Amino acid sequence: MRPSLQPSVIVWLTLVWTGLWGDISVLVVLSGVVVAVVVCVVFPMPPLGMNLRVHPLHLAWLVTRFLWDVLVASAQVAWTTLQLHRQPRNAVIEVDLTTHSDFVLTIVAEMVSLVPGSLVVEARRSTHSLFLHVLDARDTAGVEKMRRQVFALERRVLRAFGTPEEAAS
Repeated sequence: MRPSLQPSVIVWLTLVWTGLWGDISVLVVLSGVVVAVVVCVVFPMPPLGMNLRVHPLHLAWLVTRFLWDVLVASAQVAWTTLQLHRQPRNAVIEVDLTTHSDFVLTIVAEMVSLVPGSLVVEARRSTHSLFLHVLDARDTAGVEKMRRQVFALERRVLRAFGTPEEAAS
């Protein structure tokens, strides 16, 4: 098999195809395999190496803290929008992650984007950098606070899914 034909990707795309058609028949499954192979050949993806180890207690803390962050950020965004006399100052900031894992980059980017008040506008795989639009970053202290929050999230993701060496960094 060529490197661009990853069996797990073909299986996943076939399952998505079958789900979209809403029918499990020989014709639908075979056409799904054909479509998946064509997609993998036309749009090749680099193989992702993942040393994924799930640590249940750290994963539970990651989820709990994420839900807390969503709750707090929702209240902050609501308060910011209700203050009619003050115009919020937004910023686009760069955060260079400490890890070189594509998996961690993706998870951190998704979790940051799901928290109200912040949005990833660009993720650079080559430098493992995230560019974030941050609502109401009034000054340098606000920007640095957001950077610290992203680094703390990265550490929680590494503790939940990383190797012992990554979690220790």
